[in-house]
Amino acid sequence: MNPTILAIESSCDETSAAIVKRGKVLNNIIATQSVHENYGGVVPELASRAHQQNIVPVVDKALKEADIKKENLDAVAFTQGPGLLGALLVGSSFAKSLAQGLEIPIIGVNHMQAHILAHFIDDPKPTFPFLCLTVSGGHTQIVLVRDYLEMEVIGETQDDAVGEAFDKSAKLLNLPYPGGPLIDKYAKDGNPLAFEFPDSAMEGLNFSFSGIKTSFLYFLRDNLKKDPKFVKENLYDICASLQHSLIRMLLQKVKKAAA
Repeated sequence: MNPTILAIESSCDETSAAIVKRGKVLNNIIATQSVHENYGGVVPELASRAHQQNIVPVVDKALKEADIKKENLDAVAFTQGPGLLGALLVGSSFAKSLAQGLEIPIIGVNHMQAHILAHFIDDPKPTFPFLCLTVSGGHTQIVLVRDYLEMEVIGETQDDAVGEAFDKSAKLLNLPYPGGPLIDKYAKDGNPLAFEFPDSAMEGLNFSFSGIKTSFLYFLRDNLKKDPKFVKENLYDICASLQHSLIRMLLQKVKKAAA
């Protein structure tokens, strides 16, 4: 069987719809939400409202661009979790209603598993078993993947996700939202060894990123007292050093898991 599937994603602040036919992704339509820029982070209530506004036009565009009529769909897939509750409800409610109206199956998808299985979309594909480091948005995990649906989380953050550490550090630097990608951008032109930030101690394969955020806060406060232009004059080196420290913490655990 080579089904035609409508896939809906609404776990956070982007409304997305894709058409998958015979195992090939025909398109991926995404509506972003600029409203969160005013608040320096995703506001769950505003996100769910935006999903309600965006989901019908996004799905409609995905169907039209793929030249697929909804009556020709064989199933509807949707993000079941994890994610923002209100945002997830918009996607799941729409998907269930559409599937019920068309009398076709519905497929609930764990979006963290989907991140891992995305490695099988294009070549080269991994072979089982393998380790996967998932650092998506609000999650940081090391997953032992034995088969397509047989996965075990063997390490995860005990407080903040690494993405949150990036974004909140960017906010301390007064970078606009979303700040994480800007840190990555500026880091390319900086010296990753210019400043040293301590690793958070955590036993086993678990992570902790709250400590480095606190350390970064004190680092900026102390240096700005000495020189109000410190951030402006050292922005690239600060970003490079922070990113180097965060990625070092990730790699230390991945190497330990592999061993």
